[in-house]
Amino acid sequence: MNYLDRGNGSILAQQTERESNARTYPRHLPFAIREAQGPTVTDMDGNEYYDCLTGAGTLALGHNHPNVVEAMERVLDADRPLHTLDITTPAKERFVDSLYDSLPSNFSDSAKIQFCSPAGTDAVEAALKLVKTATGNRSVLGFHGAYHGMTNGALSLMGDTDAKEPISGLMSDVHHLPYPDDYRCPFDVGGEEGHRLASRYVENLLDDPESGITEPAGMILEPVQGEAGAVAPPDEWLREIRRITRERDIPLILDEIQAGLGRTGELYAFEHAGITPDVVTLSKAIGGGLPLAVVVYDESLDVWEPGAHAGTFRGNQLAMAAGEATIEYVLENDLDDRAADVGAHLRDRLEAVADRFDCIGDVRGRGLLLGVEFVDTAADWRGAGPYAPDGDLAKAVQAECFDRGLVVERGGRASATVRFLPPLIISTEQADDIATIFDESVSAVVNGPNRAREVSA
Repeated sequence: MNYLDRGNGSILAQQTERESNARTYPRHLPFAIREAQGPTVTDMDGNEYYDCLTGAGTLALGHNHPNVVEAMERVLDADRPLHTLDITTPAKERFVDSLYDSLPSNFSDSAKIQFCSPAGTDAVEAALKLVKTATGNRSVLGFHGAYHGMTNGALSLMGDTDAKEPISGLMSDVHHLPYPDDYRCPFDVGGEEGHRLASRYVENLLDDPESGITEPAGMILEPVQGEAGAVAPPDEWLREIRRITRERDIPLILDEIQAGLGRTGELYAFEHAGITPDVVTLSKAIGGGLPLAVVVYDESLDVWEPGAHAGTFRGNQLAMAAGEATIEYVLENDLDDRAADVGAHLRDRLEAVADRFDCIGDVRGRGLLLGVEFVDTAADWRGAGPYAPDGDLAKAVQAECFDRGLVVERGGRASATVRFLPPLIISTEQADDIATIFDESVSAVVNGPNRAREVSA
């Protein structure tokens, strides 16, 4: 069947009939994509959209970047192997060279790498097994708001309880700790005092023989929480967490699966704080748009036996070629700096929208990992933060953005945060277009029937 002759409606109807009820994005992004180039995608009906989802942050260089396409074509034209398990190849060694070049030398100089099955959640599972094996301990420390994937161990560490509620037998000995959030501070104070209390809470908990927590195997956190709604903690808090874990010999796992490779304005989000982790989990951008996941860790932890962790598709050669091309382009063109500059400009534009509407409670994030949280100022609210998150309003704004040619995703509490994850190659002018569409969409929703909530001058 020639699907290229069919429109959105026909293909979506067939998808609904055949795919599982667990499908997500087509429910609020109702299109089928025919073409994609750079920061835009075109659907089957010929409509073009700015893509601020980019495979949940996977496409650092946007769609079909010529350097990535050429790298894959070279592999195919030269009859190179496509799948090698963990048998090495020149393509694999070049990928590791590029990846290590992108990491701070004080980490990479003593690092080992483990290739995993292709999803980021597999890297998280491998990291958990690694630290449990190395320490002989079983307890794992995670954080409120965390998202590390949907497999058993990763799901156990998730902050969102809705996803875990139907599942029995999740990983035991998981303990969730407060994550600093100025807008929704778990201690209801925010600012410097909020992050100071958060780190002090962790330190007291670990030193309290009555805390109920056995000696931890490790602590895992996102240096910027993505799915939680682009929550970026203060650098000082992350430095304190590193001090606390180092003084107690607790391996610190940093999940850079979404934030890594330039997205937050540094090559890796932990570099903002100037710390050195014990373990880093990576996926998404490092595969250049193809499935690839790795764990990079300090050699002192490398005590597991041969075969202790594996994965059939850990030898994905096309992904390694695409990943090498992506990493090299990011490094050669300083796309981390570009993400910082264009991200600051986009954030300024989003904050200007927020200044006009009382239904926008917070604009946050780092670099080109940004979020805008919608709130209901009239609702009775007794949780953290001044107002209730308004997921219905965020959903309406997302739909309006889509109708106007902008693809955005939602996250955070009640899915009330509209998230922006554009490719790192976008220009300031394209960022302006994105902000203008968002502004017009908020205005259309808020000033529509029964939604007149714009702040008066």
